[in-house]
Amino acid sequence: MKSSLFRMITVTMLMLLAPAVTSTLYAHHSFAMYDRDITYLFTGVVDSINPDASHLQINFVPLNDARDALVRNAAGERVTWNVEMEGAAFSAREGVSASTFPRGTVFSVALTPLRNGEPGGSRVGGLFKCPEGKPPAAGMHCDSVEGATHIGEQPLGTATANWAP
Repeated sequence: MKSSLFRMITVTMLMLLAPAVTSTLYAHHSFAMYDRDITYLFTGVVDSINPDASHLQINFVPLNDARDALVRNAAGERVTWNVEMEGAAFSAREGVSASTFPRGTVFSVALTPLRNGEPGGSRVGGLFKCPEGKPPAAGMHCDSVEGATHIGEQPLGTATANWAP
């Protein structure tokens, strides 16, 4: 008797909670905040990583086209971008974590930018990590550097627009 009552309570609770969980999942995976018509391609330097369970985020400063300096705005301040990726556990299985992408790591990534104009976006395609001490040549990206690490199954995304500070 007790076990059937327990089962009935459990089933009822699950039925009541299912809509809330489902709507939360659908809301979480909306890409409406990103401008999917634009793709920027960056080669930059890792500033920090936020290994959030929902989406790992890499904060980075883009390199200039000559690949010899960090991009700065008109006031001379570094411009920091954020790229949002899969959850931290999935990203770690791909090889992206705070330990494999420490501060100072040079990498290339394509992203669709935020619609609100803030410097951030969602990863598009593969990701390439340059070998330590070997940035790409002027105008090139880490996928052109011998010994670069390819993260993900897709190639490096293709830019549809160029970003400027």
